[in-house]
Amino acid sequence: MSYNLFLLAFVLGIGGAFQYGLQVSIINSPAEYIKSFIRETWLKRYSSSPSEDMITLMWSFVVSIYTIGGLLGSLSAGYLSVRFGRKKAMLFANIPALLSATLMGLSRLCGSFEMIIAGRLFSGVCGGLALNIHLMYAGECAPQKLRGLIAITGSTATAVGKFVGFALGLREVLGVDALWPVLMAANALPALFQLLTLPFFPDSPRYLLIDKKDKEGCIKAVKQLWGDGDHMAEIDDMMAEQEAIRGERAKSVCDLFRDKAVRWQLITLFLVASCMQLIGVNVVYFYAYNVFIKAGIPPAQIHYVSLGVGITEILTTVLCGFLIERAGRKTLLWKSYTVMALALGLLTVTLSLQDSFSWIPYCSVALIFIFIMSFGIGPAGVLCPLPTEIFIQSYRPAAYVFNGATNWIQLFILGLLFPFIVEGLGSFCFIIFLTYCLSMAIFVFLVMPETKGKTMLQVMEEFNRLNYRGKKRQTALQQSNCSVMTVTRL
Repeated sequence: MSYNLFLLAFVLGIGGAFQYGLQVSIINSPAEYIKSFIRETWLKRYSSSPSEDMITLMWSFVVSIYTIGGLLGSLSAGYLSVRFGRKKAMLFANIPALLSATLMGLSRLCGSFEMIIAGRLFSGVCGGLALNIHLMYAGECAPQKLRGLIAITGSTATAVGKFVGFALGLREVLGVDALWPVLMAANALPALFQLLTLPFFPDSPRYLLIDKKDKEGCIKAVKQLWGDGDHMAEIDDMMAEQEAIRGERAKSVCDLFRDKAVRWQLITLFLVASCMQLIGVNVVYFYAYNVFIKAGIPPAQIHYVSLGVGITEILTTVLCGFLIERAGRKTLLWKSYTVMALALGLLTVTLSLQDSFSWIPYCSVALIFIFIMSFGIGPAGVLCPLPTEIFIQSYRPAAYVFNGATNWIQLFILGLLFPFIVEGLGSFCFIIFLTYCLSMAIFVFLVMPETKGKTMLQVMEEFNRLNYRGKKRQTALQQSNCSVMTVTRL
């Protein structure tokens, strides 16, 4: 296997999922500096100090408009990836990243906090578009035996992005008043890196063959990415998928809801992947600060402990990459969901008894790390290749649009409701997320088919057993089998 495939995964990660992780974490450090900048700018502009409510409102715009941009980027991912191809769409995602870096980097010099808000909007567009294209592009470029490992690099890139955002925000690096515009413009570097390196790689072989009908281009891309070995079995699989599609155009999100042939794929995608925000990882991070304080860690050192948490997430996603082709997707998912549900249940108990015994906070710290490790080994990694594996080519862009859009909408809604949920329920808010994790463990164990080591059409046949009953199911299976046999004979 050529190293080019892994180099492509690295390049895609830098300009894709890394950008999302970076923007999620980088906004925390300069919060007070940006609020002070808004206050000073308002005073110079209007000769009166803004109220605290106005400062809070402006800061809310700065934080929440990122999710609006992410939603817009996700909604455009399907059209751009079909119209221009995976490679050009990925390159296009770097344009809003550079715009956002320019706006936020020059905001202080221009005396405009509105430029920060606009910059966050463009960075959200980049995150929503790049994350979807990255996972689709990487999954379609990988051979069957490496599909899970290559797709999981998206999860690793997200975790590395979060870690780099935390690290750059330290006071020893860029987390000071004089340098926060530089910190907010840091996303320009990965965007420039990808713009300079991605043109040397081919487009997705599946896109070239199935969408563009370019067999020579597909074979050339396969040789460049996979080396000079015998890859005819993989190409036959792509041709079988092309025959099964029968020249159909790329489907829309509305088609996903209307077509019975992908009903259970859509249900699985929505429950297991699109509702990922309901796992509760953001709530665990929220409580981590208080837990670490109770455990005796000085407030000044909490940022370094957060880096330790980030390193843990990176290592567990890397471990998931090695396990996913051995243990399988289904096994990793239902077991990790079960462990996370247990960890959340015990965390609810330990947080309630936090002040009762001196050793309880240490139990809470251990449970937080257990939860984050389970999240990294399970959903954070395994869900990356899921849309690629359970949808055939014509439905895949729409599936990524649906998955990305629902995730961004949930992130926005939870961002608004989260303070009220915590205030009303306290540590008992974990029960909501515990219920989701336990339900998903049962659903994955009983319903979701295993996709490890299977072609796209074999996975489609597995879902046809759920989508159809009786004669209709048999007809669908026979049509799929005929498609595979016909292309194989050719």
